[in-house]
Amino acid sequence: MAKLELIATAAFGLESLVSRELLNLGYQEQKIENSKVFFSADEAAICRTNMWLRIADRVLVKMGQFEARTFEELFEQTKALPWADWLPENAQFPVTGKSIKSTLFSVPDCQAIVKKAIVEKMKKRYKVEWFEETGPRYTIEVAILKDMVTLTIDTSGAGLHKRGYRKLVGRAPLKETLASAMIALTRWQPERTLIDPFCGSGTIPIETALLGLNIAPGSKRSFAAESWPNIPEQLWKAARDEAGDLVRKDVKLQISGFDIDEEAVSIARHHAKEAGVDKQIHFQQRAFSELQSPKKYGYIICNPPYGERIEDLPVVERLYREMGRVMKELSTWSIYVLTNHPRFEILFDKRADKKRKLYNGRIECHYYQFYGPKPPRKDNQAEIIAEKVD
Repeated sequence: MAKLELIATAAFGLESLVSRELLNLGYQEQKIENSKVFFSADEAAICRTNMWLRIADRVLVKMGQFEARTFEELFEQTKALPWADWLPENAQFPVTGKSIKSTLFSVPDCQAIVKKAIVEKMKKRYKVEWFEETGPRYTIEVAILKDMVTLTIDTSGAGLHKRGYRKLVGRAPLKETLASAMIALTRWQPERTLIDPFCGSGTIPIETALLGLNIAPGSKRSFAAESWPNIPEQLWKAARDEAGDLVRKDVKLQISGFDIDEEAVSIARHHAKEAGVDKQIHFQQRAFSELQSPKKYGYIICNPPYGERIEDLPVVERLYREMGRVMKELSTWSIYVLTNHPRFEILFDKRADKKRKLYNGRIECHYYQFYGPKPPRKDNQAEIIAEKVD
């Protein structure tokens, strides 16, 4: 198989977690940049990474990278790339773009020039003057940062956060990829109890269950590259067979999701069923003030209301104070909270052992991490304290 340079994109701040996922899949040759992890692999990696990456946004084929300060340079260097090795004669190839701090700042012009250059290159290969673009889709991106151009083809199609189980929309849904990142940062293990007391439409409990059962997050959806003739169908079959073989059917998880909103709980149950993990999660309508557990050790991972509107802030701040009081009764648990409130630790009445900047969409947040004590070895050998992710 040919050696390719691929890119796994990610929300800013999650690159190291995606790098670790790639290492776990066996892809060692890597380079990390802002919001990207470059890695070398073969065609099979396109299938496997789309199937297995929980935290990445997309998997891209890197076609080329070069410096360009004029439209002529952009045209000629784009045209020099082997586009016809990837794009069949009937390919749909829309061009998207972005430009940051670059001489070529007009994104529409850059898109048009890249499109024209690709057409000219393909004319030579296919000996035609017009491309109908009725076949498989190859979305091309021209990304320019400080005059450095990167040209890629998107293999994923819909973003990888779209697992295929979330059919209904709840209030302020948390992206599945961010929920998976929050779980990864805790080093939760399947033997440990986990509660999300603000579960909403169920994303954190469901992503935890998928991880605990080793269910590939992409196993219930399709990808753009599945229709590409240059990616053999047997590679996709092998990736799906691998995903099926590696599901842990012998595991019994202890995951609960609570929410005060009855409709949200109903949606969460529906999503869990769609994801195939409904037997592993207990969802219940419950106010946060009623949070308790007979378990001495466990994890709480949550994304409570932020109070984005000024009029909501007093309510949210009362909630954060209540969280501090209630969670003092769970002093041996490890607690993880994502919020954008700058005074969360003061309201919660406890300083976090660690906090990490994360982005929930465009909202800059902090992930507050309060480590509980390590349980006795006879009770659980899983490590509670999160290791530093380089």
